Amino acid sequence: MGVCFSSAGDHRSPQGSARGSRDLTVSLGSVEGKREVSEESGVVGSSSGWSNSNNSNSDTNSNSIVYPSLETRKLKEFSFAELKAATKGFKSDALLGEGGFGKVYKGWLHEKTLTPTKAGSGIMVAIKKLNPESMQGLQEWQSEITFLGTVSHPNLVKLLGYCCDDVEFLLVYEFMPKGSLETHLFWRNNNTEPLSWDTRLKIAIGAARGLAYLHTSDKQIIYRDFKASNILLDEEFNAKISDFGLAKLGPSAGDSHVTTRIIGTYGYAAPEYIATGHLYVKSDVYGFGVVLLEMLKGMRALDQKRPSGQQNLVEWIKPYLSDKSKLKSDIMDEKIEGQYSTNAALKAAQLTLKCLETDPKLRPSMQQVLHTLETIQAIKLRRRKRTKHCSKFATINNFQ
Repeated sequence: MGVCFSSAGDHRSPQGSARGSRDLTVSLGSVEGKREVSEESGVVGSSSGWSNSNNSNSDTNSNSIVYPSLETRKLKEFSFAELKAATKGFKSDALLGEGGFGKVYKGWLHEKTLTPTKAGSGIMVAIKKLNPESMQGLQEWQSEITFLGTVSHPNLVKLLGYCCDDVEFLLVYEFMPKGSLETHLFWRNNNTEPLSWDTRLKIAIGAARGLAYLHTSDKQIIYRDFKASNILLDEEFNAKISDFGLAKLGPSAGDSHVTTRIIGTYGYAAPEYIATGHLYVKSDVYGFGVVLLEMLKGMRALDQKRPSGQQNLVEWIKPYLSDKSKLKSDIMDEKIEGQYSTNAALKAAQLTLKCLETDPKLRPSMQQVLHTLETIQAIKLRRRKRTKHCSKFATINNFQ
């Protein structure tokens, strides 16, 4: 449930998928382990940022209205009238997308006061408007404020404020002009170039910084729904993680995991979470590994249109990730051929394999993932420096 897209005429869902074809989510019976598939992501329990809950790690089905705590009051509380004015009455030409939460509109606010202003002046924002018929919306509205209202980082999308005016519930975010990573990886547009190797690496590093921050913050946060559609991009392709509707506080001291209702997105959810309902901090690392694989291969984690045996990207490509001879033929996206060194690509493939370990204990931490990605980026930089040096040396020799 990303928060914005770059084109008002592109009515894809905020997840980045085509409208009406939302990602399926996982819901498993805790006793018999029977699997059910639903188009709703379920509900999310309240966390410590909310005034009526002390149990932050238990999912709840309560639809009662819970207002933000004092801790999150640093966010601006908008009136419905203000946001209606900012979007010019929620007109259709201001619509950016639509998802399970509701519709997302672009709006204009004064940069300093965040009061409504005319279109084209001030700053553009993305405004989510809860669909009152949404099964998941109110809980996700609460969760977004709980987490994004109490944490701040350059690689997390910025929540500017909220509205809880009578029956109207809205969220106001910074606008991300380049849309989602999913859009750039998988939606073919003749007017845009495929993401380069350098840009993909830059996005991966930014997203890794965001996750590492969540995992090491005072309130250890498990993101739980890491996927390409939830990585938004600014004008310079800096990555920011969005959509905290499924986020959970990490385990208490001495505990290794949180036990919770199993909700997430097929293809990205960690195997131990699907099998047991045990949610580890390193369950996020598995999701990161899936997205990293998507970025290397240039294909979706799941695609029923692919041939049998290739529909699940992890099952298909994972056996090749440690094999250098398979890099060009089976792993790397042909659209970025010639843009990377073999050494850098191999290290990226090996890192992906480590993130996709079945046992969460064997996966690296996000801090280790970030360090490895920065090392891979340095390989690229060193190679360029050597090339530049050799070119300069050759030029000098030619003048002798």
